[in-house]
Amino acid sequence: MNYQATICTSMSCYGEGVHGGRMSQLILEPAPANTGIVFIRTDVTKHPNVIQATYNNVTETNLSTIVSNEHGVKVSTIEHLMAALYSFQIDNLIIKIDGPEVPIMDGSSRPFIFMLECAGTKILDTKRKSIKILKELEVSHGDAFITVKPDDTLEIDTSIDFASSIIGKQQMTFNNNSIFKDEIAAARSFGFVRDLKYLNSRGLALGVSLQNAVGIDEQDKALVDLRFEDEFVRHKILDSIGDFYTAGNVIGNFRCHKSGHFLNNQILRKIFSDSSNYIVC
Repeated sequence: MNYQATICTSMSCYGEGVHGGRMSQLILEPAPANTGIVFIRTDVTKHPNVIQATYNNVTETNLSTIVSNEHGVKVSTIEHLMAALYSFQIDNLIIKIDGPEVPIMDGSSRPFIFMLECAGTKILDTKRKSIKILKELEVSHGDAFITVKPDDTLEIDTSIDFASSIIGKQQMTFNNNSIFKDEIAAARSFGFVRDLKYLNSRGLALGVSLQNAVGIDEQDKALVDLRFEDEFVRHKILDSIGDFYTAGNVIGNFRCHKSGHFLNNQILRKIFSDSSNYIVC
């Protein structure tokens, strides 16, 4: 697609935040060219409530991606929605939300895909810009890493390695947006029941349920039926797509091993730390 896009008509949903457990309404509205993806916290009235969903506004990456403005107003868990926007190549959107967290819905991008299908896509008369990687770069944390090198398309090769028999080692490559809806979008968040009490004590995962996550019990069994045999690595790809889209339409070959939201943001910051690393085209 050579031109920017938005949606044709407004759409809304209502749901619980996976970490705070708070119910909120999310409204997607069309936006003109060069607006970008913008969140507006309608429940915030004492401070400026507009937050641009860009990589340099990512302020926290613990279990989700959180964007904030300079006044500390934030929106968390944006990655599943951002992945759906990438799939539809939506460049411009106003997202109104009356709470601090995007509803988790079923733990995947599938409900947002449905919303965007219902809203329709409107092509605008302004050329679309892409970020093309020019150099090979790497970020790492322990044995986890992400490398990126030049390519003519977006490719994300992801591998995970868990000390869990139901997950274990899984690998998948995403390099074709046409497969996102059927092969990536429905992959859900996952976690271990043994970690839930600790997370709750830290004010996290308060909205987690088997309706929005794949829970793994003490016997290393999934508490819900898997949608894909390798649903876990597919969800990691989904998260990466959403996180990378905070930089816009990035073109490059990413290899991600045992990575997550933190390294996803770090590789973007490294790319944009030196203008010789990329070209805008």
